[in-house]
This record gives sequence, structure tokens and C-alpha cells, in this order.
Amino acid sequence: MWTATVGALAELARLPARGHPSRAGHPLHPVRPGETAGATAGWVSGTPPIRAIITSDMKTVTVAERPDLTELGWALTSDLLPEYNNHGDVLNAYWGRLTEERPEFQFHLLGDKDEVLARARSLPVRWDGSLQDLPTGIDGAIARGFDEGGANVLCAMVIMIPRNLQGRGLSTVALQAMGELASRHGFTALIAPVRPSWKERYPLVPIERYAAWRRPDGSLFDPWMRVHERVGATILKTEPHSLRITGTVADWEEWTQMTFLDSGAYWFPGGLATVAIDRDADSGRYWEPNVWMRHVV
Repeated sequence: MWTATVGALAELARLPARGHPSRAGHPLHPVRPGETAGATAGWVSGTPPIRAIITSDMKTVTVAERPDLTELGWALTSDLLPEYNNHGDVLNAYWGRLTEERPEFQFHLLGDKDEVLARARSLPVRWDGSLQDLPTGIDGAIARGFDEGGANVLCAMVIMIPRNLQGRGLSTVALQAMGELASRHGFTALIAPVRPSWKERYPLVPIERYAAWRRPDGSLFDPWMRVHERVGATILKTEPHSLRITGTVADWEEWTQMTFLDSGAYWFPGGLATVAIDRDADSGRYWEPNVWMRHVV
């Protein structure tokens, strides 16, 4: 158990009270009770958010320390992902192992009354520091983390904030806590395959162009990427093929609540890119893009 950083609380106080998706990495249906493969932190609901009670008593506890919080953390954040995002081909094969085999790197941010304010998942991976050696998105990161040894950096998988607590800066606190976790374990960096929260508004724009967009004040255009940048992260590179999701045409129609009468590339609600539908092969194939960012710890 450790307390939230003073720096994180100060940053939180400077943030405007507004909502934004907060996905660390990705993601990302449940692969085990209480856990889902997912990594977006969700959208703002129509109900006005409840202001989180931010105090110096905020703390983070790992799943190794408090395994009883796993079910509660899942219950509070299970409505944040679009349905399709729960069906990663590679990600779902590994996701349940995070809490089972690496519980010391999974944590919850708690308030002064032990209420769950954030759910976070991460995984140590090997990376030699070069762009060429970065894993191929979140699929490559989770596979490398479990299948290869020699881990020297921590890779963010997900940060999720309960819907009614979004817009209070809690994602910043959780992100800095993840950096502290990396430092305490002696890792050289925290890297994150960031799922850009507003990319769904521009699904036809290549991720390379989108990730380079900046606001008039010079800060990154995307809200979740901007949160990372505000706490010191830099962009490494974009990854157009980060998360693979395949299914039958019927699967994709169920996941998206759309009808696909012909083969072709389709935009769908919540998607960061298009899904390729092949009716002759009865398949839908989607690659979710991410942006690799690095935090010095």
C-alpha cells in the first residue's frame, strides 16, 4: 500500500472538471469473474458526475495486497467499454493471467473511506529502448510480458475510472501511481500503448496523422494522450495494428448493433478505425490503433 503522490494531487487541482475517456493502454467478454480484457476508461454519462473526495489519504493497493477488490473494481467499471472491445483475439487469451500471475502489478486507487476510485492494470515487459523493439501494440506487449523473460520496463495495460467519478483528474493520479509502481520495482520506464479517446470521432484519419494533431496552445489534441503528456510522457511512435479483433458477421452485428448487408469496410460506433466485413468468408476483421508513449520513472 502506498499513498498518492503530492505531485499527482497538485496536478489534479489544476485540471478542469470535465470528463474524458481514460485508457492507459487498451485494452480490452470477461475472461474470468471480475476481470475483462479491456483498456478504455469510458465516456461521460448523461448524469452529472459526483465530485470525488480528493484527500491526502488517497492510497493505492495492489491485487496482491487486496485481492478482494478485484470483483468490486470490475463491477464499477464494467460498463465503460464498447462491446466489441471485449473480444480481442490475443488479449483475451492472456488477460486473466494479469491478476492471477502478476497481482503485484495490478492495483486500485482508494479514497479515504476505501472506496474504489480507479482500476489499473500493468505488466512488466522486455524492451531494449529502440523504436524497432517496441512490442506490436497491446497484443504484442501482453504476449511478450508472459512469454519472454528479461523484463526491464513496466507496460500500462489499462486505467479505468468509474463513470460517476470521471472528470475529476483521477486518471492523472492513477497514471502517476503506475509510474511510482514502476520505479519501486526498479524498472527504467513506464510505456503505454495509449488508446486515443477521441479517435472514434475520426475513424477514417490515419493514426499517424491523428497522433500529430495539436491544439492552438501546443498541447496534444487528444484528451487521453494529453493527460499522459501533462505528466511528462513523450510519443514514441504510432501502431496501427495494436489490437486484433475478429468474429463472424453475426458477431460484429451483435457487438455493434449494425447490419452488414454487403462486404466492405465499415465505420461503427465507438470504433477507432473501420471493420473489414467479408460476407463470403463470414468474417469481420478489425485492427485497433494505439500510440506508444513513454514516461521516465
